[in-house]
Amino acid sequence: MGDKIQVDLDRAQVKKAVLALQAFLKTQSAASKKLFTDESQKISILFTLWKIPKCAQTIRIPLPHGQRVDSEEVCLFTRDEPQMTGEQTQRFYKKLLQERGVQNVTEVIPYKILKTEYKQFEAKRRLLGNFDMFLSDERIRFRLATHIGKHFYERKREPLSVNLLSKNLARDVQKLVQGTSLKVNNKGSCCMARIGHTGMTADELTENIEVAVQTVMEKVRMKGPVMKIIHLKSETSVALPIYASGLDHLRKPEEAEAESRSENAKQTSVEDREKKAKKRKVEEDDDEEIPQLVPIETPKPKAKLKKRQPAERKHANILLKLCKTKAAKGKGKKPKVK
Repeated sequence: MGDKIQVDLDRAQVKKAVLALQAFLKTQSAASKKLFTDESQKISILFTLWKIPKCAQTIRIPLPHGQRVDSEEVCLFTRDEPQMTGEQTQRFYKKLLQERGVQNVTEVIPYKILKTEYKQFEAKRRLLGNFDMFLSDERIRFRLATHIGKHFYERKREPLSVNLLSKNLARDVQKLVQGTSLKVNNKGSCCMARIGHTGMTADELTENIEVAVQTVMEKVRMKGPVMKIIHLKSETSVALPIYASGLDHLRKPEEAEAESRSENAKQTSVEDREKKAKKRKVEEDDDEEIPQLVPIETPKPKAKLKKRQPAERKHANILLKLCKTKAAKGKGKKPKVK
């Protein structure tokens, strides 16, 4: 992927967009007369690509500043431990998370409890609404798809896998919870990633945006010009542009075509010179005396004797016998004595 066109963000322009978005959200919350207002809205960046990717891809983005508030609920799905009931497995993993210093997980659900208590459709919908994020033990991630339901994937809340046997479990969970992910699908040219909330400062949001854009450009599996426009937006605001690609890459094919035309013209002129030189050489060779060639007579084939037909052979044999009998009679006669 070395031929990608890199994105150069203007930090001052990004910070201006962040400040403008924060000011808009403050005026919106002040003008709202609702009893309950959401003080922390999600802030996301919207990527618009030049072309639709050939294959879908999920890009995990570690952020320098956490993009989730402490009040968000995180659920962890674990495997079933042998010779333990569902409640015993739940207590076992809660104790393990506490010993490893993991503080982001609020609920642990073993695989056995997920299959029995969350089998009904309404239970799955209720589970999806009770938590903001889901993690899963990487040992059971391939078995979860048939039990959690399609709504987890439609709302892009499918569980992220984590290695519960890792020595740095707290750090790994922190990266997943406070990081973000970008889902690049092959059905459209737009994709969105969450990078913060309204409770963060402008500098923190700016740093998260820069890291997210740099990570996406490094990991996305596309060649040539990738990023067309990048917008910054919240859940209720308009999209503010923070980057727009130029049209230089569109002029490059025209320049390459002009260069190929000039090269073809040079090549044709060289070929014409070579043809003229060959023609001159042939004309000079024609002026010299060329010795005449005498044709060689080939020997004529001998005429083949015709084979006699069976009737002719039979007639010839009869004549031969008659001649022989006449000769024999002539030899037997004695001359008369006068």
